[in-house]
Amino acid sequence: MNLEKYKGIIPAFYACYDDAGEVSESRTKDLCNYLFEKGVKGLYVGGSSGECIYQNLEERKATLKYVAEALKGKLTLIAHVGAPSTRESVTLAKYAEELGYDALSAIPPIYFKLPDSSVIKYWTEIMESTELPFIIYNIPQTTGYNLTVSTFKRLIENKKVIGVKNSSMPVMDIERFKAAAGEDFIVFNGPDEQYVSGRLIGADSGIGGTYAAMPELLLKAEEFVATGNFEQARNIQRDINDIIIALCSLNGHMYSTIKELLKLRGVNIGSVRGPLEPVTGEDLNKVEEIRDMIDNAIRKYEM
Repeated sequence: MNLEKYKGIIPAFYACYDDAGEVSESRTKDLCNYLFEKGVKGLYVGGSSGECIYQNLEERKATLKYVAEALKGKLTLIAHVGAPSTRESVTLAKYAEELGYDALSAIPPIYFKLPDSSVIKYWTEIMESTELPFIIYNIPQTTGYNLTVSTFKRLIENKKVIGVKNSSMPVMDIERFKAAAGEDFIVFNGPDEQYVSGRLIGADSGIGGTYAAMPELLLKAEEFVATGNFEQARNIQRDINDIIIALCSLNGHMYSTIKELLKLRGVNIGSVRGPLEPVTGEDLNKVEEIRDMIDNAIRKYEM
């Protein structure tokens, strides 16, 4: 399998709502077009950034559909299909295949603390429900499940597994997964705060929740890494991290801040769904300051 289409900057796609808080076709497609014009490699649809755990099955299917209608054949499309039950996950997986997605991905089961055998069974049943390749999603800080190298080795015996999106904070995990899987396998860096270090230690690509807030900076970071300009790569990572800290500093959830930021760019995708809190009051004015931080950083690295 040619894995090149999975290598690059792949933003995690945001939930797009109308003013009543319902999933919006037009706003979903507006965000699709905005990111396509920025030159990203693909989109990761329906994951944490897509507020998947706060949406019902039909809402998630609608988002998958709208993104596919806008960008199928133009960008690499990865459908996150992790859900509370295996049945729902399989339903989403089959639907993504019908829509023409390139690959599937899923977090492990959440809420109940399950043994490795249950997690492996869950992921395997999703894999076997379609002909699409599969990308494991390891994010222990939100799921409570930490993928071990031994379990990872068991999973990659299934040839449908082509990659892992690793969002655990220790960068060593990326190196260990890459060492275990080899070159014919994609390791995606998850934590945006360590994109450069993740790439240098073994990640082939990146999927991130803040990429769509500043795609120009992540694309430039990838350019610096790919061309061996490590001093500038380190510098731009520092600026990216300053921006991420600012995005997390307001009185609402980070994704609300990002959505307010996108409104300033002319892309209105609504707000966040509760229990996530929106940015309110005087903090709304601070979003402009964050936009200026991003714009200044973009100008700084223009060649």
